[in-house]
Amino acid sequence: MGGISDNVRGLALAISSSVFIGSSFIIKKKGLQKAGANGSRASDGGHAYLLEPCWWAGMITMIVGEGANFAAYAYAPAILVTPLGALSIIFSAVLAHFILDERLHIFGVVGCILCLVGSTTIVLHAPVEKKIESVKEVWSLATEPGFVIYTCAILILVLVLIFRYVPRYGQTHMVVYIGICSLMGSLTVMFVKAVGIALKLSFSGSNQFKYFETWFFTFFVILCCLVQLNYLNKALDTYNTAVVSPVYYVMFTSLTILASMIMFKSSFVALSSSTKQRTWELPQLYHPRYFCQADSQVPGRSRFETLTVISRTMVIFIVNKRTF
Repeated sequence: MGGISDNVRGLALAISSSVFIGSSFIIKKKGLQKAGANGSRASDGGHAYLLEPCWWAGMITMIVGEGANFAAYAYAPAILVTPLGALSIIFSAVLAHFILDERLHIFGVVGCILCLVGSTTIVLHAPVEKKIESVKEVWSLATEPGFVIYTCAILILVLVLIFRYVPRYGQTHMVVYIGICSLMGSLTVMFVKAVGIALKLSFSGSNQFKYFETWFFTFFVILCCLVQLNYLNKALDTYNTAVVSPVYYVMFTSLTILASMIMFKSSFVALSSSTKQRTWELPQLYHPRYFCQADSQVPGRSRFETLTVISRTMVIFIVNKRTF
């Protein structure tokens, strides 16, 4: 294993994580269906699923997958690990078709393929991450004005969605539940990265758990995970799994890339000028102007980048436009 780079280890862990997480969606959905038949549904605020063994089997599968994902963030950049979640979409969509009898129509297939192609493009253009030597360095990045503003904006949006939009539109608009999960997920990934680094360094002999910052990150990760779990259960109980999975993936990945660029901006310093130009152009790709101009009109833009953004934008509307 000595000759294997950290990025390769992170890649292998992320792929195995996708298999487990993709399976967990299906197992948990089966548990939610059984619990709903015998008691109050999760979408109605009930927690009968906590007594359902099938749901717990799915939960354990998800924990194993998230554990592998957690380890992947300690070895590879978040902008490389997160897009590989596209594999979980393919896995869960296929299983849902055969196990849950949720038919995946042609547009769903196209949406999943677009996610996969877009993710592959991002992975191929993943930047080299600056080596972080302690949790203190992550804390320094997390307390910079840019990321503090981003964190506050995310928390405000989540509170607005929970207290204003969930009661009114949660049962009719999937984007409400998925939005909460994705917004909190983008913060979770950043802090999971910090905890993963703390564990990695602690196991190598440099104890990071003597710092207050490590415990703060750990507490925040647990809190965010609980919020995500609650609203993901509601989404799975209310909507088709083959629809929830890709939409959740697209929103979560896009927000995670944005958060990673804001927090770990110094990790792009080592890139060549052409790569830096493409990396920092990512936020601009979401502007409507981007789709209205020909490739030749914007310097530094490649057709692969166009495909990446189109894949993330189209899949939200392609998979099932009615849920929005």
